[in-house]
Amino acid sequence: MTIEPGDRVELAYVGRFENGTVFAASDAAVAHEHGLTDDPESSAFAPLSFTVGAGEVIEGLSEAVVGMQVGEEQTVTVPPERAYGDHDPERVREYDLEAFEAMVGESPTVGRHVEAQNGLHGDVTAVTEDGVQVDFNHELAGRTLVFDLRVLSVE
Repeated sequence: MTIEPGDRVELAYVGRFENGTVFAASDAAVAHEHGLTDDPESSAFAPLSFTVGAGEVIEGLSEAVVGMQVGEEQTVTVPPERAYGDHDPERVREYDLEAFEAMVGESPTVGRHVEAQNGLHGDVTAVTEDGVQVDFNHELAGRTLVFDLRVLSVE
Protein backbone atom coordinates (compact mmCIF):
# COMPACT_ATOMS: atom_id res chain seq x y z
CA MET A 1 0.00 0.00 0.00
CA THR A 2 1.46 3.34 -1.07
CA ILE A 3 1.11 6.19 1.43
CA GLU A 4 -1.28 8.98 0.44
CA PRO A 5 -2.50 12.13 2.22
CA GLY A 6 -5.02 11.15 4.89
CA ASP A 7 -3.30 7.85 5.72
CA ARG A 8 -2.21 7.22 9.29
CA VAL A 9 1.44 6.15 9.34
CA GLU A 10 3.91 4.94 11.93
CA LEU A 11 7.61 5.62 11.40
CA ALA A 12 10.88 4.62 12.99
CA TYR A 13 13.22 7.60 12.68
CA VAL A 14 16.50 9.22 13.57
CA GLY A 15 16.64 13.01 13.30
CA ARG A 16 19.98 14.74 12.94
CA PHE A 17 21.49 18.04 11.95
CA GLU A 18 23.54 18.42 8.77
CA ASN A 19 26.74 17.95 10.80
CA GLY A 20 25.52 14.48 11.86
CA THR A 21 24.55 15.34 15.45
CA VAL A 22 21.48 13.33 16.43
CA PHE A 23 18.72 15.38 18.10
CA ALA A 24 15.88 12.83 18.16
CA ALA A 25 15.24 9.12 17.68
CA SER A 26 12.38 6.67 17.98
CA ASP A 27 14.58 3.95 19.45
CA ALA A 28 15.87 4.26 23.04
CA ALA A 29 19.09 2.37 22.28
CA VAL A 30 19.91 4.79 19.44
CA ALA A 31 19.01 7.74 21.66
CA HIS A 32 21.29 6.37 24.40
CA GLU A 33 24.13 5.86 21.93
CA HIS A 34 23.92 9.55 20.98
CA GLY A 35 23.60 10.90 24.52
CA LEU A 36 19.89 11.76 24.40
CA THR A 37 19.07 9.54 27.39
CA ASP A 38 20.84 7.71 30.19
CA ASP A 39 18.40 4.78 29.89
CA PRO A 40 18.91 2.57 26.81
CA GLU A 41 15.51 0.96 27.50
CA SER A 42 13.52 4.13 28.17
CA SER A 43 9.86 4.00 27.21
CA ALA A 44 10.01 7.72 26.34
CA PHE A 45 11.19 6.82 22.84
CA ALA A 46 8.65 5.39 20.42
CA PRO A 47 7.80 5.36 16.73
CA LEU A 48 6.21 8.50 15.33
CA SER A 49 2.54 8.13 14.42
CA PHE A 50 0.65 10.80 12.45
CA THR A 51 -1.94 11.42 9.75
CA VAL A 52 -0.27 12.48 6.52
CA GLY A 53 -1.19 16.04 5.52
CA ALA A 54 -3.09 16.82 8.75
CA GLY A 55 -0.51 19.25 10.15
CA GLU A 56 0.47 16.95 13.01
CA VAL A 57 4.19 16.99 12.10
CA ILE A 58 6.43 19.34 10.16
CA GLU A 59 5.44 19.80 6.54
CA GLY A 60 8.65 18.40 5.06
CA LEU A 61 8.32 15.15 6.97
CA SER A 62 4.65 14.69 6.14
CA GLU A 63 5.32 15.32 2.43
CA ALA A 64 8.35 13.00 2.39
CA VAL A 65 6.38 9.86 3.25
CA VAL A 66 3.84 10.26 0.42
CA GLY A 67 4.50 7.45 -2.05
CA MET A 68 6.45 5.29 0.41
CA GLN A 69 5.37 1.79 1.45
CA VAL A 70 5.63 -0.33 4.60
CA GLY A 71 9.23 -1.43 5.14
CA GLU A 72 10.65 1.25 2.85
CA GLU A 73 13.52 3.38 4.13
CA GLN A 74 14.51 6.87 3.05
CA THR A 75 16.77 9.71 4.16
CA VAL A 76 15.07 13.08 3.86
CA THR A 77 16.60 16.55 4.18
CA VAL A 78 14.11 19.16 5.38
CA PRO A 79 15.05 22.86 5.06
CA PRO A 80 13.91 25.35 7.73
CA GLU A 81 10.99 26.64 5.66
CA ARG A 82 9.52 23.10 5.52
CA ALA A 83 10.30 22.46 9.22
CA TYR A 84 10.20 25.05 12.02
CA GLY A 85 10.87 28.15 9.93
CA ASP A 86 13.77 30.54 10.00
CA HIS A 87 15.02 31.96 13.28
CA ASP A 88 13.10 35.22 13.71
CA PRO A 89 14.96 37.90 15.70
CA GLU A 90 11.58 39.54 16.42
CA ARG A 91 10.71 36.52 18.58
CA VAL A 92 13.64 37.23 20.92
CA ARG A 93 12.41 39.50 23.70
CA GLU A 94 14.05 41.45 26.51
CA TYR A 95 12.44 41.72 29.96
CA ASP A 96 13.26 43.73 33.03
CA LEU A 97 14.63 41.42 35.73
CA GLU A 98 11.85 42.24 38.21
CA ALA A 99 9.14 41.91 35.57
CA PHE A 100 10.48 38.51 34.53
CA GLU A 101 10.54 37.24 38.11
CA ALA A 102 7.00 38.51 38.66
CA MET A 103 5.76 36.74 35.49
CA VAL A 104 7.59 33.46 36.02
CA GLY A 105 7.75 33.32 39.79
CA GLU A 106 11.41 32.32 39.76
CA SER A 107 14.79 33.85 39.15
CA PRO A 108 16.01 33.61 35.56
CA THR A 109 18.74 31.17 34.59
CA VAL A 110 20.10 30.55 31.11
CA GLY A 111 18.38 27.52 29.62
CA ARG A 112 15.20 27.82 31.73
CA HIS A 113 12.10 27.04 29.69
CA VAL A 114 9.26 29.51 30.27
CA GLU A 115 5.67 29.88 29.15
CA ALA A 116 4.41 33.40 28.59
CA GLN A 117 0.90 34.47 29.58
CA ASN A 118 -0.02 34.51 25.87
CA GLY A 119 0.83 30.80 25.61
CA LEU A 120 4.19 31.21 23.85
CA HIS A 121 7.00 28.96 25.02
CA GLY A 122 10.58 30.19 25.12
CA ASP A 123 14.00 29.67 26.58
CA VAL A 124 16.08 32.11 28.61
CA THR A 125 19.17 32.79 26.49
CA ALA A 126 20.87 35.54 28.51
CA VAL A 127 20.70 37.08 31.98
CA THR A 128 22.42 40.38 32.81
CA GLU A 129 22.13 42.95 35.60
CA ASP A 130 19.77 44.90 33.33
CA GLY A 131 17.45 42.18 32.14
CA VAL A 132 16.57 38.79 30.77
CA GLN A 133 16.54 37.69 27.13
CA VAL A 134 13.99 35.05 26.13
CA ASP A 135 13.95 33.38 22.71
CA PHE A 136 10.42 32.34 21.66
CA ASN A 137 11.59 30.68 18.43
CA HIS A 138 11.24 26.90 18.27
CA GLU A 139 14.54 25.35 19.36
CA LEU A 140 14.97 23.87 15.84
CA ALA A 141 14.08 27.09 13.97
CA GLY A 142 16.61 27.99 11.32
CA ARG A 143 18.02 24.46 11.18
CA THR A 144 18.09 22.07 8.24
CA LEU A 145 16.98 18.68 9.55
CA VAL A 146 17.92 15.26 8.18
CA PHE A 147 15.71 12.27 8.95
CA ASP A 148 16.42 8.59 8.39
CA LEU A 149 12.93 7.10 8.07
CA ARG A 150 11.50 3.58 7.95
CA VAL A 151 7.77 3.05 7.44
CA LEU A 152 6.44 0.61 10.04
CA SER A 153 2.72 0.69 9.22
CA VAL A 154 0.05 2.43 7.14
CA GLU A 155 -3.69 2.58 7.87
